[in-house]
Amino acid sequence: MAAVSFHEVRKDFGKTRILHGISLDISDGEFMVLVGPSGCGKSTLLRMLAGLEDISAGSIAIDGRVVNHVESKDRDIAMVFQSYALYPHMTVRDNMGFSLKLRKENEPRVAQGVARAAKILNLEPYLERYPRELSGGQRQRVAMGRAIVRDPKVFLFDEPLSNLDAKLRVAMRSEIKALHQRLKTTTVYVTHDQVEAMSMADRIAVMNDGRIEQLGGPLELYDRPVNLFVAQFIGSPAMNVFEGVYREGAVQALGASWPCSLKPQEGQRVKYGIRPEHLQSGGAGIPAEVVVVEPMGAETELLVKLQEQTFTVITRGRSRAGPGDRVLLAPQAEHAHLFDAASGRRL
Repeated sequence: MAAVSFHEVRKDFGKTRILHGISLDISDGEFMVLVGPSGCGKSTLLRMLAGLEDISAGSIAIDGRVVNHVESKDRDIAMVFQSYALYPHMTVRDNMGFSLKLRKENEPRVAQGVARAAKILNLEPYLERYPRELSGGQRQRVAMGRAIVRDPKVFLFDEPLSNLDAKLRVAMRSEIKALHQRLKTTTVYVTHDQVEAMSMADRIAVMNDGRIEQLGGPLELYDRPVNLFVAQFIGSPAMNVFEGVYREGAVQALGASWPCSLKPQEGQRVKYGIRPEHLQSGGAGIPAEVVVVEPMGAETELLVKLQEQTFTVITRGRSRAGPGDRVLLAPQAEHAHLFDAASGRRL
C-alpha cells in the first residue's frame, strides 16, 4: 500500500493543454474516484500515474518516490482496463499468473498467487477455461485477479464496468468495493458514471476541462456542491436549476416565489437549484403541469413543466397523477441551493 501525490501536473498534446496543473493527494489505502464527462482529462491523469503517458510538467509520487521518469513496470502498480485485455489463447490460470511469470517468479509462488486471487474473486471453477468461455462479468473478475496476484502498492481502474449490462454493473460495483475493503490497497478509479462514483468512493475528485472542480466525500459533494457544474453533474436525476432574482427572503422566478434559507444581497440575480427529492408535490405550493410519469415501484419520477421550464420531481410510493394533470410543487427551503448567476459559484 502507498500514498499517491500529484503536484501541479500538466499535460499538453502539441499546443493543446489537456491538464491544467492538477494537485491531488491520495491517502494510503484510500479509494479515490476521478469522475467527469468524456474529454475532461481523467483517463489521461490515470495513464500518467500508470506511466503510459509522459508528464509535460509537475510531478507524480508513489509512496513518497517521484516516478516521473520511472518505467511503468517498475512503479509497483496494477491496472484494470475497460477492455479486460485478456490473452485469448491462455486459460484463466495462465492469464492471472502471467505477470508473475514475467517477473521470473518460481512456480510455487505463481500457483500460490493465482490460488489466492481466484479464491477472493470466486474464480476457482473457471481456472482451466479460456476467456471466450466466460461471461463479461467473469472476464472482468479475471482482469481484476491478474492485478491482485501482483500484490501492487496501487490499483488503477479505467472505466472497468462500462462494457457490462446494467444489472452486472451494480453487482460488480459491490464486488470491487468489497475487494477494496478486504485488501485495503490504495485505489484510483476512473469513471464518467457519477452513480458509480457516489456508491464506491471514499473521496471523489470531480473533473472538468482538465481541472478539479471539487474534491470531497460523496455526500459532501451532493449536499454542498461548490458550483453549478458539480451541482448538475453529481446526483441522478440531476438537480433542477433555473434563474431568478432574490427579493424579500425568496427567489422570484417563473411567476412564483421560491423559498430558500440562504440570504444573498437584495436584488441579486441567482441560479436556484433544488434536487428532485426536495421538490415535493401535493398540498399547497407552486402549480405545474405533469408531462411524463415514470413509475419506479418504491417511488415515482415525474417530469413537470412550469412556463417553459421543466422539472424532475421524485415522490415516494405510487402517484395517481397523469400527463396533463396539475400538481402543486412545494420546494423545501432548507435544501435549496443558490449560485451566482454570472460565475456559477455557490453562494
